[in-house]
Parts: sequence; structure tokens; C-alpha cells
Amino acid sequence: MSSVKVLLRADVSGLGRRGDIVEVAAGYARNFLVPKGRGLIATDGAVATATAMRRTRSLKDHKDRESAQALAKQLDGTTIALSARAGEGGRLFGSISATDVQSAVTKQTGAELDRRSAELAEPIKSVGTYEVPFHLIDDVGFNVTVVVSAA
Repeated sequence: MSSVKVLLRADVSGLGRRGDIVEVAAGYARNFLVPKGRGLIATDGAVATATAMRRTRSLKDHKDRESAQALAKQLDGTTIALSARAGEGGRLFGSISATDVQSAVTKQTGAELDRRSAELAEPIKSVGTYEVPFHLIDDVGFNVTVVVSAA
């Protein structure tokens, strides 16, 4: 089986990030990476392009990390109030999901967060106070206190 070197023009899960030069099966490059615009065959000129792409990616990653750290510092320990219909004993009719918590944080603080950033182990099903961890990038995260009350 033959293989070719490909310069990735976009992040490809399980293969590499933008600007990386990877060796893949010729058919994978010919039928998927190149037609979808996610890669191009690595030539001598492509190596210089790859270096520029990696430099740009590095700067963007650094900038993203700094903004994520600033956001985490700003939101860490924030208290978010949510209300939901509840029955006897504080049991909710339905539940509050991680997406509900994330949208409440966005609404109450104005901070734009990815919907998958809230790491709620299981949906909240009763009235009370909960610590909800958020994960922004790599090792940057923060905790938010969510107070659920009966509506």
C-alpha cells in the first residue's frame, strides 16, 4: 500500500492539526483530504506554507489561552440562579441539563461560552445548590455555583 505526505489545511480528528505534515494512505488523501479541502499534497513549497500555518496556529492558541484564563478568572465562583417547576419535596418536573446551566451563565453574565463547556455529570433533578465545573480549553476551567429554586 502506498502512502503520501499531506499538509493539513484544517484540524482533522485523530490525524493532526492545521499546518502539520502527516503521512497517510494515498487513497485517503486522494478521496477525502484533498477534495474536502482539508489537506494538500506536501511539496517543497508546501513545507514553507506549513511553517507559516504552525506559527499562525501557535499565536492563535496563545491568544485563545489568555482569553480563556481571563474569562475563567472572571467567572470562577459566580453564583447563578435558576428556577424550575417543582413538586413536593423539591423534586423538579423534568430536569436542568448542562446546556440549561450554560445558557443561564451566558444570560446572567454576558459571557459567551460553548454549549459543551459545562461538565455536569448528570442532570439536576431537585431544588438545591450545586457546583458545576466548566472546561474551556486544555487545563483552563472554573466552577460556578448554581442555585435551583422552585418556580
